[in-house]
Amino acid sequence: MNLSRQFLIAMPNLADPIFSRSLAFVCEHSERGAMGIIVNRPLGMTLSSLFEQIDIELHRPEVADLGVCFGGPVQTDRGFVLHEPLGSWQSTLSVSDELGLTTSKDILLAVGEGGGPERLFVTLGYAGWEAGQLENEIAQNSWLTVEADTKIIFDFPPEERYDAALALLGIDMAMLSEDAGHA
Repeated sequence: MNLSRQFLIAMPNLADPIFSRSLAFVCEHSERGAMGIIVNRPLGMTLSSLFEQIDIELHRPEVADLGVCFGGPVQTDRGFVLHEPLGSWQSTLSVSDELGLTTSKDILLAVGEGGGPERLFVTLGYAGWEAGQLENEIAQNSWLTVEADTKIIFDFPPEERYDAALALLGIDMAMLSEDAGHA
C-alpha cells in the first residue's frame, strides 16, 4: 500500500482533536512511515503576516492574503511550502514530477522578491506516522483515502476542502456514521 499523493479524510469517529474532521495530504509513504500536511486548519495568519514575522518583504501581492495553515503537530515552528511547479530549491521533497514540499528559506525569499513557484500552500508543522501506524489507523476506520486532486488544496478555501475531498469519493458527510463496523 502506497498512500503517497493521497488525501486522508478523517472519519467522524476520529476523536483526536488535532485530526478530527481534518483533511491531510500524504507527501511521502514508505515502509519507514508516512509524512503529510493537514490542509484544512487555518491559523488565522496570512502569508503577508508570516513574511512580516520572519522579516522578509513580500513583493508578490497576489499571494499576500493566502492563509497559512496548521500542517500537523510535528515541527510546528517550521514552515512547509507545498508548491507547483517543482523547481529547484535547497531542501525539497519531490512529491511528483510537478509538485514539491520545500522547507528551505530560499523558496520564501524567492516569493518575497516576486518570484517563486506559481502555486503555493504554506503550513507550519507537518503530520508524521511511524512504520505501520497509518496502515493501522486506516484498518481501524479512522481515515478514508482517495487520490488527491491538488486543485482542492490550491483553489478551494480551507473550510471547503474536507467536503470537496469527500465528493471525490461520491460521499456526503451526512452519509458517514460515527460507529465503525466490521463484517
